[in-house]
Amino acid sequence: MKNNSLQLIFLILLSQLFYFTCINHHFVSSTNTSCIETEKNALLNLKENLTDPSGKLSSWIDQQDCCQWLGVTCNNKTGHVVKIDLRNKYSTEHELRGVINPSLLKLQQLRYLDLSMNNFEGIKVPEFIGRLNELRYLNLSGASFTGLVSSFLKNLSNLQVLDLGGLDLSEDTNSWLQIINDHVPSLLELRLPRCQLLNIPSSFPLLNLTSLLVLDLSNNAFNSCTFPQWIFKLSSLVYLDLSSNSICSELPDEFAKLTFLEHLDLSSNYGINGTLKRSLGKLCNLKSLILSYNNISGDIIEFIDALSECQSNSLETLELSFNKLTGNLPDALGNLRKLKHLQLRYNSLTGTIPESIGNLLSLETFYLTSNKMSGNITTSIGQLMSLVSLDISENMWDGIVTEAHLVNLSNLQEFSVGMKLSENITLAFDISPNWNPSFRLTFLTIQSCQLGPEFPHWLKDQNELTSLILNTVGISDAVPDWFVELDLKLDNLDMSYNNLAGKVPNKFKFNFQANVDLTTNRFEGPLPLWPSNVTTLYLRDNLFSGPIPLNICEALPNTGDLDISKNNLNGTIPLCIGDMNQLTTLALDNNQLIGQVPDFWGKLPYLYWIDMSENRLSGQIPHSLGSVAYLMFLRLSGNNLSGELPLSLRNCTKMINIDLSNNQLSGLIPAWLGETMSSLLILSVRNNRFFGHIPLKICSLSGLHILDLSGNNLSGSVPSCFGNLEGFKVELTDVEAKQYQGTLKLEAKGRTLSYDRILYLVNSIDLSSNSLSGEIPEELTNLHKLGTLNLSMNHLTGHIPTDIGKLRWVETLDLSINQLSVLSFKPKLIQQFFKEMLHFVVLLWNNVLVIGVRRRQHHKVEEMMKGKQMMKINLRKYGSLLLLVWDI
Repeated sequence: MKNNSLQLIFLILLSQLFYFTCINHHFVSSTNTSCIETEKNALLNLKENLTDPSGKLSSWIDQQDCCQWLGVTCNNKTGHVVKIDLRNKYSTEHELRGVINPSLLKLQQLRYLDLSMNNFEGIKVPEFIGRLNELRYLNLSGASFTGLVSSFLKNLSNLQVLDLGGLDLSEDTNSWLQIINDHVPSLLELRLPRCQLLNIPSSFPLLNLTSLLVLDLSNNAFNSCTFPQWIFKLSSLVYLDLSSNSICSELPDEFAKLTFLEHLDLSSNYGINGTLKRSLGKLCNLKSLILSYNNISGDIIEFIDALSECQSNSLETLELSFNKLTGNLPDALGNLRKLKHLQLRYNSLTGTIPESIGNLLSLETFYLTSNKMSGNITTSIGQLMSLVSLDISENMWDGIVTEAHLVNLSNLQEFSVGMKLSENITLAFDISPNWNPSFRLTFLTIQSCQLGPEFPHWLKDQNELTSLILNTVGISDAVPDWFVELDLKLDNLDMSYNNLAGKVPNKFKFNFQANVDLTTNRFEGPLPLWPSNVTTLYLRDNLFSGPIPLNICEALPNTGDLDISKNNLNGTIPLCIGDMNQLTTLALDNNQLIGQVPDFWGKLPYLYWIDMSENRLSGQIPHSLGSVAYLMFLRLSGNNLSGELPLSLRNCTKMINIDLSNNQLSGLIPAWLGETMSSLLILSVRNNRFFGHIPLKICSLSGLHILDLSGNNLSGSVPSCFGNLEGFKVELTDVEAKQYQGTLKLEAKGRTLSYDRILYLVNSIDLSSNSLSGEIPEELTNLHKLGTLNLSMNHLTGHIPTDIGKLRWVETLDLSINQLSVLSFKPKLIQQFFKEMLHFVVLLWNNVLVIGVRRRQHHKVEEMMKGKQMMKINLRKYGSLLLLVWDI
C-alpha cells in the first residue's frame, strides 16, 4: 500500500513537471531569431479587428520584430509564435473588444492563448480555435464569449489547461463533462466557474480525467443538493473549488480519498450541514480549507485532533466563519504550527482561547468575531509575533488586558475587541501610560471596555492609524494635543458614547468618504466642520451651540449622513443644505432652531430620512418636500407648524414613517395617505387641529403598526375596516423590523412614553381626545397583535365588544370618558378575558367601573381574581354588582 502511494506521488509530481515544462518550454523570445513574416501578418490582421482603448497593442507594428511585441512570445529556435497573452489585468477601461480574426490559424505552433478579462460582447467562441491542435493552454474566462464547448473542444486533445470561467454553458449542461472526458483526457487544470452548470452529473461511470490536478466548478448554483460522486474518483486532485453551488448535504467521508488535496473550498453553499468529521482531518496535505457560510454544526475537536496527528501537517488557512459551530477551541489547535490564517467568525463557540494558541508563531490573521466565548483572554496571544490582524470582538470577555497580551505583536496592524454598544462592561485595559508598543496599528477598534478615564497614552506613537473606534470606553478627558499632532489621515473616527469634553480639534484630517461619529459626549463650542472628505458625520447628543454654519454645504459637499441632533444649536436652517446633493439622512432634531422648514428639497435625490422634530420651527410644510422621491422617514413633530398637508407629499410613495405630532396642522386627514403610501408602518399626527372623518383609505395600509390620530377634532365613527389592518394581526418579518428607526412618543399606560430601539415591537392604535361617535366596531377584536388601544375621551356609545378578550397582546386598553353602557358578562367570558389579556390591562370608565358581575357569581370571580394584585385591580361591591375597578 505504501509503495502504491509513493508511486502515485511520483506520477503526480511528474505530471506537474510535464505540465509546467509544456506550458513554458521555448516561450522565451530570442534576439537572434526573428518572427516568421506570415505569422506577423496574421497578428496584424488580428489587431485590425480589435478595439484597443488603452494602447495595449501599440507595439504591434510592421516595422518591429513581432517576437518583441507585448503579449507575444516566440520559440527561441524556430521563431514560431507559441504564446499570445492578451489578458486584461487592469480595469474595464483596458478591455479589448471586437472579433477574433481567423488569421490565428496561421499560428500552427501556438501553444498558449489567453484572451481573458476582455469584453467580446457576447460573440461566439470562434470554432477555428478548435483547429489550433498544439494548444496546451486556453483561457477565455471573463471575456464575455458565448457558445458551446462542443463547437471548439473536440480537436484540442493536447490541451492541459482550460479556463472558461463566465462562459454560459447552460445549453451544454448535460454534455460538457462527456465532451471534456472524451476529447481532452490529458487535462491537468479545468476551471469552469460561473458557467451556469445547473445540472451537474451526480455520477459518471467511465471517467478519463484521472490526471486532473485542479478543478474549479464554483458559482454554478447546482440544482442537485448533493456532492457529485464522480469528483471523488479524481484521486490526483490538488485543488478543488465547489463554492457557491447550493450544496445542502453533509460532508461525505469520501473526501478522505483525495489524499493529495491541498486546497478545498466549499464556502458559500449555505446548506452544507452536519459536523466536521474526523475523516476530513486526515487530509494531511491540506494547506487551505475554506468552509465559511454554511450550516455546519457541532464542535471541531475531532477534526482538529485528526489534523494535529498528521506526521507533517501543512494547513495554512482554516476558514470556518458563518456556521453554527459550538463547543470549545481544542488545545490541539496549537499543534497546527504552519497555520497562517484562522477565521472562526459568527459561530456559537464557547469557552476561552486555549493557551496553546501561543504555539502558532506563523499565524497572521485570527478572527473570532461574534461568538459566545467568555472568560479571561490568554496572554499567550502576546507570543504571536507574526500576527497582523486580531479580531476577538463581539464576545463576552472579562478580566484585564495588559501589556503582556500585546508585547510581542510587532507586526500587528489591526486589533478589535469588545462588544458594540453593550451596557455590561466586563473587560478593562490596564496598560502603563509609559508603555511604548512595538507595533504600528492601522485599524483599532475597542468597544464597551473600560479603557478610560484618560485618553490612552499608549496610542501616542500610533501615527499610521486610518481607522480608530473607541466607543463606550469610559474616557472622561479632552482630546490631547499629542493625538492631534499625530497628523493622522483617517477613514473612520468613532469616539461615541464617552464623556469627552472641550472643543473638537479642527486639525483632524480625513480620507475620501471618511466616517466620523462623536455621538453622546460633552463636546462644546461651535459646530466643527472639517475638509470635504467626510461622508458620514454624527455629532448627535453633545453641547455644540450657536447657529449651523452658513457654509456647511461648502465644507461637507460629499456628506451623505448628517446628524447634528440633540445639541444647543439655534438660528435658522441654512438654505445651502439644499445643495448637499449626496445627502441620504438629515437629522436636525432636538435643537432650538427657528424659522420655517426651508423650501430647498428639489435637489436632494437620495434623501430618505428627514428629522427636524423638537425645534421651534413655524410656518407651513413646503410643497417641494414632495419632490424627495425616496423619502421614507419624515419627522417634524414638536414644532409650531401650521396649515394643511401639502398635496405634493402624495408623491412620496416609499414612505414608511410619518410623525407630524404636536404641531398646529389643520384640515382633513388626506385620503391619499392610504392610496399612495402603501408601505407606511407608522402614522402619527397626534395633538394637531385636524378635523373631519377618519378616511377609510387608511384601512388600505396593510403594514401599519402604529396609528396615532389622538388629540385632534376628528368626528364620525371608528371605521370598522380597521379590523382589516393586517399589521396588527401578524408578527413583523426581520426586514420590516429593520425599517422601524428613530424615536416616537406615544401615550400609553397613562403617561407619555418614548420608544426608540424597541419601536418595532410597539403595536398601537390611539384615537383618543377626539369627537368620535357611534359604537366600538366588533372588528377591532380581530387585531390579535394589538398592544395598545386607546379610544378614551370621545363620544362613543353602545357596548364594549363581547369578544374583547381576543386581543391577547393588549397591554393597555383605555375606553374611559365615553358613553359606553355596562354589560353583564358570564364568568366564563370574564375568565377568558383576564386569562388572555397580557401584562397590563386598563379598562377605564370615568376612572371607575370596568366590568359588573351579578352577586350570585361573586365567589367565582373572587376565586378567579386571586393572584391578580400585580394588575392593581380591586374588587368592590355596589348594590347587586361586584365591580372590578381600576383607580387612577
